Amino acid sequence: MRPLHAAAAVLTILVMGAAIAAGGRAVLQDENGRVAARAQAGVAVQSQAPAPSANPRPKAARQPEALSRAIDPKVVAPPQLQSEELERVEPRAPLSELALAGPPKPPKTKMPDDWNGTKLFQPVASAAGVIEAKGYSVAISGVDVVRQDETCTDGGKSWTCGTRARTAFRAFLRGRAVVCTVPPKGGRDLITAECRVGNQDVGQWLIENGWARAAKGGPYVEAGDKARMARKGIFGPAPSLSGLPPAPAPFAAPTQPTQPILDPSAAATPPTDSSATPPADRPAPSE
Repeated sequence: MRPLHAAAAVLTILVMGAAIAAGGRAVLQDENGRVAARAQAGVAVQSQAPAPSANPRPKAARQPEALSRAIDPKVVAPPQLQSEELERVEPRAPLSELALAGPPKPPKTKMPDDWNGTKLFQPVASAAGVIEAKGYSVAISGVDVVRQDETCTDGGKSWTCGTRARTAFRAFLRGRAVVCTVPPKGGRDLITAECRVGNQDVGQWLIENGWARAAKGGPYVEAGDKARMARKGIFGPAPSLSGLPPAPAPFAAPTQPTQPILDPSAAATPPTDSSATPPADRPAPSE
């Protein structure tokens, strides 16, 4: 009986393996059919859809809503108003004096661009408003030069304001480089030009401190009027010398009669003083 049972078991295993293999083939064929059906359906949908264009059309910009009032397109004019509907009012007062427009200042005369920015080293002020350096002699534009020998009067007392103005101008320069609108090469003639030391306008400094007078029609007229009203510089009083020591008296050398060293008359005339003793080293005369 045992061999029969073993053969039945082997046969059963073979039958079950054949059944499993047949079921797997059926399932695989069914899955392949579903995938093919889905692919065919996708191709059909793409063929029915319209082809997109290479350059899509831009969307039309949305027009903003009109905020102005509607007007008659046939009439290009504002609506007519009755004179009774208009009312004239006074203008509003300015909020401050800074809002008031001042009188226009006269424009400064400019030199050509190729003359701009010539540096003058170690300048010397020969007068209040005149600079000499590097072969140049430059008079500051917009300024009436104060000469060295000029005198000013204050309360009936005259004082040398020209020398004082030149000294103040020299103290301002202090040997610093001055940039003037002069040609690249200097000459012997006096040149009128604008100059500055750093960011400071030289002419503006002279006029504001009262060490020069503003030229008529120049750019420093207003500053000159303020300096005159404030009595600065040459427009002020004479400098007080009360705190200075008195000047020393002039020294006079004593006058004594002197005899020339090489006087022929003195050499020929023997001394008349009998009390003079002969030199001690002279030998005695021989008998």
